[in-house]
Amino acid sequence: MESPTDHPGQPHPTTGADVATVARVASRIRGNIERVIEGKSEVVSAALVVLLAEGHLLLEDVPGVGKTMLSKALARSIDSTVRRIQFTPDLLPSDVTGVSVYNQQSREFEFRPGGVFANIVIGDEINRASPKTQSALLECMEEQQVTVDNVTYHLEAPFMVIATQNPVEMEGTYALPEAQRDRFMARVSIGYPVPSAEIAMLNSHTELNPLDELEPVTDAAELRKLCGIVHHVHVSEAVQRYAVSLTAATRESTDLLLGASPRATLHLVRAAKAYAALHQRDYVLPDDVRALIQPVIAHRLLPSAEAAVGGRGTSDILAGIVAQVPVPEIRS
Repeated sequence: MESPTDHPGQPHPTTGADVATVARVASRIRGNIERVIEGKSEVVSAALVVLLAEGHLLLEDVPGVGKTMLSKALARSIDSTVRRIQFTPDLLPSDVTGVSVYNQQSREFEFRPGGVFANIVIGDEINRASPKTQSALLECMEEQQVTVDNVTYHLEAPFMVIATQNPVEMEGTYALPEAQRDRFMARVSIGYPVPSAEIAMLNSHTELNPLDELEPVTDAAELRKLCGIVHHVHVSEAVQRYAVSLTAATRESTDLLLGASPRATLHLVRAAKAYAALHQRDYVLPDDVRALIQPVIAHRLLPSAEAAVGGRGTSDILAGIVAQVPVPEIRS
């Protein structure tokens, strides 16, 4: 039970007008993306949550369901710098971060930025590159900076990595290292479209590429303001304790070899703030946390050998854990 000081209706730095602005701009971005991606409103919502929470998004699914299309549509909806990195087995870490090249005329080394120097970085088929190359993203995803030859270069906000990958069972893929997976705020799968959406895709995609008609509906400056509003969405102590209880339970589960990290708890709360703002609330409810637990936490977990043999995946194990953790009561 929350104390009176934790009441969600108390005045907060973020106002109702502020979150209404967040929801309004997000609606414009959503409409733009859904001109390209048919019938996947939940996936688009997850992408918007990650964008506003200043996280990174991992899109995992079989080939041909629109992972790269979704990434491009989100990037083109924002008037900002965008770079695409096509991850291949021969891609080098310096192709990602940049490299210092000796200039014979000036007799000095000059830094040539790599693909991560943009507001939105699309990492296409990230798990087709070696773990060595994948690790080049670790610093920039966590600290929003790149260090090359002992010189640190800061990346301009907003900074978001949208990576796509095929399931590990696919030919020519590497499993993402645990440290890499943990830096993605959420992982979502697009899935196959329903027949009506697939028919609509045939009508809209066969004659021309709908991406070519997309125009930006916001810019980097406005997005920074929206992220600032989301940052100040109120999270009561009871909701914080609930988020910690959920992640702590994954560390104690005998069905898991690896539970959720403290970074996962932080990502869960930050994503819940964005989720609340999208629903025009300046405070977070336990239901917001529950709605995001699967996309934010499941990809970070490793099942035990017994659970894997029994056919229990991380999503099933996590669902069981969530069902056992008491939900805090919120006074109206």
